[in-house]
Amino acid sequence: MFTGIIQTIGKVKGVEKKGSSAAIITIDHNGSLTGINIGDSVAVDGACLTVVKIFPSHFEADISGETMRLTTLGSIKAGERVNLEKSLTPSTPMGGHFVTGHVDGVGFIIRKTAEGEFAVFDFNIPNELRLNHIAKKGSVALDGISLTVADLTSNGFRVAIIPHTLKNTTLSLKKQGDRVNIETDVLAKYVERFLSANKQGIDEAFLKKHGF
Repeated sequence: MFTGIIQTIGKVKGVEKKGSSAAIITIDHNGSLTGINIGDSVAVDGACLTVVKIFPSHFEADISGETMRLTTLGSIKAGERVNLEKSLTPSTPMGGHFVTGHVDGVGFIIRKTAEGEFAVFDFNIPNELRLNHIAKKGSVALDGISLTVADLTSNGFRVAIIPHTLKNTTLSLKKQGDRVNIETDVLAKYVERFLSANKQGIDEAFLKKHGF
């Protein structure tokens, strides 16, 4: 579990294929991601990976075949920058929202503009995510960054990025057409699951039956 508050930006040193689909990624954090151990979870651009080797300035992590297929890590190359966050602990300040590190899909930037000191991004995302899991003023994680949806659009949503977030994440490097990992709010998933299991809908009788 993560918060979506990025702790540092890392640089991919290399990606080594493992078998037909999986890989090992090596990420340089320049010594700024301290206190990680073998077996720990680290969110890399929002995808939860397991650390398999550690060094003073970098670490190696496994990427499963499914993660390669469903996230931007499947096409990542040496030299690219990635957002990094260690997993949540009981003493971690909860400044963002609950992020699981399980990416739901990949979207891309269709517009990037400046509005005063803010950077405004419009994202195109898969229809099933836009219709069922994204709400205005709701939470979303983009490449592991906890953000608030400013508005909904016909094919996705819009976010406004404050200068601090822009400076301290890879969003400052992103341009129109670039792809991003998307994780929607876990609460939205449970609500959708609940509603799909109760096809009759929620009315006064339903609420009374369940103690409301």
